[in-house]
Order: sequence, then structure tokens, then C-alpha cells
Amino acid sequence: MRKILIISTGGTFNKVYNPLNGELVIDEKSKALDEIASKWLCKFKIINIIGKDSLHITNQDRLLLLATINHSKHDDIIVIHGTDTMDSTAVHLANADLDKRIVLTGAMLPYSIDPVEATANLASAFGYLQTLKDNGVYISMHGKFGSYTKILKDKKKGKFIHK
Repeated sequence: MRKILIISTGGTFNKVYNPLNGELVIDEKSKALDEIASKWLCKFKIINIIGKDSLHITNQDRLLLLATINHSKHDDIIVIHGTDTMDSTAVHLANADLDKRIVLTGAMLPYSIDPVEATANLASAFGYLQTLKDNGVYISMHGKFGSYTKILKDKKKGKFIHK
């Protein structure tokens, strides 16, 4: 089995309810990932960086993600990312021409509210990554897998589709 690095950047996947102000906030420690990982028999390394909703991710944040990936000894990487700007980050990573296999995934609903979608997307990304032979940037969402150029978020339907 390949050694896989999971990089969590925040996104809806990691949002939790804050009872003090009634808002959903990013859990920067990614407890959702830890909880999912604790139930799996395989092990992977988890790194938490950025900790933002993807609407607030900047090019500086993308440079941090790129540097983290570039300096990693792992060739197989899953990036947990918010769905609203996942495509922009994918383009940024693809333009860097890294010699790695990178799969972006996330969730439309927080794991803390509905763990099924987030878990299914992560599990799908994990399985898909292990089948990839070619380096590149890919997206795995809602049972759709492929190059970042082939998978997109249909904001009217609220789900990811093949282009």
C-alpha cells in the first residue's frame, strides 16, 4: 500500500458548530479526519494548514500548500479543500508541474453535521489515489473521479459533475 499524506486546508469538511455565536467555524485541528482515520486499518500522515473556508483562501495560502506538497517526501497526497475554490487551487497546483499524484476532495456538508458525505468523499479519494499511475492533479467528489480539468462543481445542482 502506498504511503499517503493528507493535507487539510479547512473547508466545509472541517466545519463545526460554535454554540457561543451560532456559526459554523473551521476546526483547524481537523478532528473529523482523526475520527475517520481512527476507524481505518491503514495509517496515513495528516497535516493541518491554512484552516479557512475556501472562499477566503488566497494565492499566498495556495503558495503555502504548494510549498508543503513540494517539500513532502510523499508522492501520493490527498488535499481536503473547500468546494467553492477547489478548481482554482487545482489549477495552481497543476501549473507547478509537481512529480506527485494529488487528489483534491472535500464536502458540501460538514462532517460534524452529516459524516456520510465527507467520509464517502475521503474514502473515494483514498481508493482513487491508489489506482493512479500518472502524476498530476485530480478531483474526487460525489463518486466522480478524474483530472481537475474534467470534474467541476455544478453550483445550480449543488454537486460535482463530469465536464
